[in-house]
Amino acid sequence: MKAKQGLIIIDGGVATDDRGRVRFVNDFDFKQVRRFYQVENHNTRIIRAWHGHRKEAKYVYVARGAIILGAVKLTDYKQPSKKAKVERLILSAEKPQVVYIPPGYANGFRALTVGTIVIFFSTATLTESTSDDYRFPYDYWGKSMWQAANR
Repeated sequence: MKAKQGLIIIDGGVATDDRGRVRFVNDFDFKQVRRFYQVENHNTRIIRAWHGHRKEAKYVYVARGAIILGAVKLTDYKQPSKKAKVERLILSAEKPQVVYIPPGYANGFRALTVGTIVIFFSTATLTESTSDDYRFPYDYWGKSMWQAANR
């Protein structure tokens, strides 16, 4: 496990033999998970951001393809600082990882490849999540982080 500004990255691996591949993240512990959902965007131009919670934490796993994942600690839930440091990670199914996004963060993603599938594991029920929901425009912390080559 590695930490990056409050986020925790849990590395996995890939085992390949004559039968195929097995992707795994054996150190991911499901004890806190209450639900999960899978997201597949129609194209790579769609940006799903920003979505935050005070109490809910999320775990992010890319099952197919690759994404730009953004996460930012919220300084305020109505008007967070636009100067807050945004963490930008590239996640790929070819390098299995689970990223833990703690409560108090907003997150978002953009698929880098067509057909990308992202699975989110949540520590809250849907009812709990709905009452703990803070959303901001995709460009609230700028547009450049969503570019395939971070310029």
